Amino acid sequence: MSDAYKKSGVDIDAGERLVGAIGPLARATARPGADAALGGFGGLFDLKAAGFKDPILVSGTDGVGTKLKIAFETGIHDTIGIDLVAMCVNDVLAQGAEPLFFLDYFATGKLNEGVAENVVTGIANGCSQAGCALVGGETAEMPGMYPPGEFDLAGFCVGAVERENILPRPVTAGDVMIGLASSGAHSNGYSLIRKIASDCGAAFDKPAPFDSSVSLGEALLAPTRIYVKSVLPLLADPQVKAFAHITGGGLTDNVPRVLNGDLAPGFDETALALPPLFQWLCEAGALSTSEMRRTFNCGIGGVLVCAPSAVENCLSALSASGEAVCVIGEITEQ
Repeated sequence: MSDAYKKSGVDIDAGERLVGAIGPLARATARPGADAALGGFGGLFDLKAAGFKDPILVSGTDGVGTKLKIAFETGIHDTIGIDLVAMCVNDVLAQGAEPLFFLDYFATGKLNEGVAENVVTGIANGCSQAGCALVGGETAEMPGMYPPGEFDLAGFCVGAVERENILPRPVTAGDVMIGLASSGAHSNGYSLIRKIASDCGAAFDKPAPFDSSVSLGEALLAPTRIYVKSVLPLLADPQVKAFAHITGGGLTDNVPRVLNGDLAPGFDETALALPPLFQWLCEAGALSTSEMRRTFNCGIGGVLVCAPSAVENCLSALSASGEAVCVIGEITEQ
């Protein structure tokens, strides 16, 4: 039976070898509440062992989008797994939650064990950065569903927050926005990025037009920054009101998601200078400021909203944890 299935394009033995190879990667992400062992029908998590008293579960799911196309073209597969984790854990962080465990879905036409292992290495790396356990996943080999050499990814994260610490808290006019620098384009806007690169003849294997020290492909595959370990310790302070993850929709659409309807972000334009990557995209794509801010993160991957009295403490703590931060404006009445 297995030979017949293999002739149809599905190699069960290859899948089992992959599970054996990634087992140590998953075990390295073990944390209180999860032993991160693979092989069962479901992943278990003990909230009590994780120290929660009155927890609310927070779940999130996401993918990497067409950033994958650049990974296919360059053969660089060890960073997109970090992107996958980041997109999910930063979202649950925006509800005040600590990411607890993560699962992934890897789908391809024909399994390339080396590529898949590189991807899962990145996923395990991202989980370690976020402090969550990789407790399981699915590798689906589906002949005819994907072009040769291509695959798709989806990620699923569950976190928890004590009921009294759920975000966002009520935000008021005069609260301050602190911008946390992104590591690049993160995982949004890549369909437009690829079009701009194609239109202006910028090859992924050539030096980046905005940074000759790396190839354009390497620059565009810089993994999404994970903000969990730097931001989470600040969220128990009631003067810290909200955290917005700047993803699709950019600053324009994501900051209002954590505000009441009668409030709006008032950005300090002098604090929002475009980093070189985004300056290149703006110029090469002939994009307006409004298009840039609704498509890309423009150098700001997360926005923390806090009371004026908490600003100095937040800036100091975030800087000490390795974040590049600055005040980017305040909340205003509409």
